[in-house]
Amino acid sequence: MSSDATTAIPTLPFAEAAGAAPEAEAPLRGLGASLPQADARAKAEGTFPYASDLWAEGLLWAALLRSPHAHARIVSVDTSAAEAMPGVRAVVTAADVPGAATYGRRVADRPVFADGLVRHHGEAIAAVAADHPDTARLATAAILVEYELLEPVTDPEKAFEAEPLHPDGNLVRHIPLSFGDPDATGEVVVEGLYRVGRQDPAPIGAEAGLAVPRPDGGVELYTASTDPHTDRDLAAACFGLAPDQVKIVVTGVPGATGDREDPGFQIPLGLLALRTGCPVKLTATREESFLGHAHRHPTLLRYRHHADAEGRLVKVEAQILLDAGAYADSSSESLAAAVAFACGPYVVPHAFVEGWAVRTNNPPSGHVRGEGAMQVCAAYEAQMDKLAGRIGIDPAELRLRNVMSTGDLLPTGQTVTCPAPVAELLAAVRDFPLPALPKDTPEEDWLLPGGPEGAGEPGAVRRGVGYALGMVHMLGAEGTDEVSTATVRVLDGVATVICSAVDTGSGFSTLARQIVQETLGVEEVHVAPVDTDQPPAGAATHGRHTWVSGGAVERAAKMVRTQLLQPLAHKFGMSTELLQISDGRITSYDGVLSTTVAEEMNGKELWATAQCRPHPTEPLDASGQGDAFVGLAFCAIRAVVDVDIELGSVRVVEMAIAQDVGRILNPAQLATRIEAGVTQGVGAALTENLRTARGLVRHPDLTGYALPTSLDAPDIRIVKLVEERDVVAPFGAKAASAVPVVTSPAAVAAAVRAATGRPVNRLPIRPQAAVAATP
Repeated sequence: MSSDATTAIPTLPFAEAAGAAPEAEAPLRGLGASLPQADARAKAEGTFPYASDLWAEGLLWAALLRSPHAHARIVSVDTSAAEAMPGVRAVVTAADVPGAATYGRRVADRPVFADGLVRHHGEAIAAVAADHPDTARLATAAILVEYELLEPVTDPEKAFEAEPLHPDGNLVRHIPLSFGDPDATGEVVVEGLYRVGRQDPAPIGAEAGLAVPRPDGGVELYTASTDPHTDRDLAAACFGLAPDQVKIVVTGVPGATGDREDPGFQIPLGLLALRTGCPVKLTATREESFLGHAHRHPTLLRYRHHADAEGRLVKVEAQILLDAGAYADSSSESLAAAVAFACGPYVVPHAFVEGWAVRTNNPPSGHVRGEGAMQVCAAYEAQMDKLAGRIGIDPAELRLRNVMSTGDLLPTGQTVTCPAPVAELLAAVRDFPLPALPKDTPEEDWLLPGGPEGAGEPGAVRRGVGYALGMVHMLGAEGTDEVSTATVRVLDGVATVICSAVDTGSGFSTLARQIVQETLGVEEVHVAPVDTDQPPAGAATHGRHTWVSGGAVERAAKMVRTQLLQPLAHKFGMSTELLQISDGRITSYDGVLSTTVAEEMNGKELWATAQCRPHPTEPLDASGQGDAFVGLAFCAIRAVVDVDIELGSVRVVEMAIAQDVGRILNPAQLATRIEAGVTQGVGAALTENLRTARGLVRHPDLTGYALPTSLDAPDIRIVKLVEERDVVAPFGAKAASAVPVVTSPAAVAAAVRAATGRPVNRLPIRPQAAVAATP
């Protein structure tokens, strides 16, 4: 690869340490500029309106009654006491749902309200609307529900033999992937059993929404939806209304690392508004948020790796079991990713992987950034460390001997056609200078694992260095029709972008402004608020809005550009291709024509609508084969940790990351996305686990669920960003935030293994697993 294909972010202090060459002055607008988000100041100052801030005349307040049991038969529900309370305007249960009784973005198997059977702790039983939030909560407590307790199925391995928990059975999906020769063997064989816990997306703001009834009998929902058109269709079906009678207006999204707004909050809200004829608001407590939305799939993984004497992989055998919880949600898609990426970004001639996703009475699992790929990364990288130890070679060197590149095959039989500079990424983090060792003095006690008041002693601290390689797919998979529509309108020198792509923090609204600035030379660009009156753009997952919605905006902007340039081209007898727009000026190739965009736009209104649809994919077949993915993204991470080998406490000192990004569209925004992904992965590695006991969520709050804070975040060194454009992607850019989430837990675990000599086969890493092995 040529040297200009590798870029370090120019404005960040680690660029010089990474050996990056001085960068030319960054552009002030357009693609490649660190354009700040338009709403950044309002969000930082607390003046940005979120759903929890909304108000309406005659507002009522909603509250949900949730099951205290993980598995029970509902004998009776008596709402009379709640209905008789002063201030209570409506109580709704399963009997009051006028349309479809169940919903689901992928499989419609989840009831709006539990009807006859409770399948998980926190499942909604009823909803109340009242004139005060306290009255609504008191009314839910007054609803009498008689339960017949049933034995919960909480072990996914037992779900295969258990009585069906759902009419659709306990098995959500089974994928038996077969690739190569089943009789192939290697000279060196290592095995392992691994577990990954239940990570919660833990959004900054808990779910909230406002439902307003319409005169035509419909309803408008103001929520932080990340897939508004799908949510509208699901809600309309449950309301017994046509989709055009339901409108979703997207409010500010207070953080999203998955399907941010669960329809389980939206649908009861709309039912209450339709029942009462009044606006109804719901603001979930943090406990309700933990109980109501989906989490990362807890996963059990069994692996056997075969390699030759030099460490080259011969065969990988694996069994992967995802705990879907009570309902299917996105488990089928998560399993496909887990099975397809079970061998990691390595060349494996023979692979045999069986994957299952099963229903249990545990909390529901669903889409969380890097789903499926994160769990298998932790397992296959542990296996690579075992192989390196067994053969006696450096773990980084073992990985370099096996990394895939463009043209290699996935175990699904799909050829990797996108750039895959995995070896270059790994070499970059391996060769980056290691951080200095902490001083063994009392003044530096804050460097010890456990913090300033930690009980550890410097003499018990061991440093470890570990490596991990990760990969994710971009966009939907297995035949998902990915399409987005965008309109660009220019009037009086001001451009407006209309696209229902929700900016969840990914920076799409900023990217849309940059695209229009770059294409049309217009300085002032606004992105219209999102609602379902606009054409659909799809879900805000898998980096799809950068690719699909950004592509639609670019195409629409180019169509407007043609409209702008055609009169000039005709006047001077040349084609529009011979004209260019740069820094707000229109010039011809020969310099004869030179004018400003503002002069040519004076008094004109130009607009165009365009769609972007990537090339199609196909479902995996009965043996797990098929071209299931549009594109892939890769990264390498080197973790440095300090471990107190007596107490088992871990401090992540530094995470060095190299990533292929295709093209840097906004340097500052890209760095933020990578750093956030690494930090989320560190949380999954060390602290984040929504614990349950017999299906009951323990401590569903931010005290019992330990998120990493700014004090826990390590130094994150972006060592190298490889800009090798994916030719099938608009702008050539790749998704940036998911692959660090996938890779960093495995890297931290590898570093703890190096420091302690322990296998570390469970995430998050428990203190007893970080105590050094006895010599």
